[in-house]
Amino acid sequence: NLCMNPNEQFLKEEYIPLLQQLSDNEVGLWGVLSPQGMIEHMTDAFANAYGRIKLPAQTPEAILPKVRAFALSETPFKENTKNVLMSEEPAPLRNNSMTEAIWELEKEIKAFMDYYSSNPDSKNLNPFFGEFNYEEWLHLLNKHAKHHLKQFNLL
Repeated sequence: NLCMNPNEQFLKEEYIPLLQQLSDNEVGLWGVLSPQGMIEHMTDAFANAYGRIKLPAQTPEAILPKVRAFALSETPFKENTKNVLMSEEPAPLRNNSMTEAIWELEKEIKAFMDYYSSNPDSKNLNPFFGEFNYEEWLHLLNKHAKHHLKQFNLL
């Protein structure tokens, strides 16, 4: 697709092959997530993006415009950005292997894209940044994915 959004293209074509280079015992440059934990965390982020997982809004209305502007900017997330919806301890792993976790992520990315291709005008709530449409989610998920790829030295 010649006019594919570059964010869409990255998530469709480049993201999974990068993750497949990751070995199970790598240690992130920051944070508590294991490689598999990071992949499962990203799966949940995609699930949130099309409403399969619903999370309560966390950001006061007054600062929403400011945080949205950051989310949709080219400025990367800082290392160790705190997520108040995640505990200090990593969540228990739910897949038996990295391979399974990556497969689950691939299915979730496809479900996310399929959802918006059938519901192009739909918006879903990001707990930190408010209601996002497909293009906005693509931008944010790309930024989020690249943040964790850097965490594991893959970018």
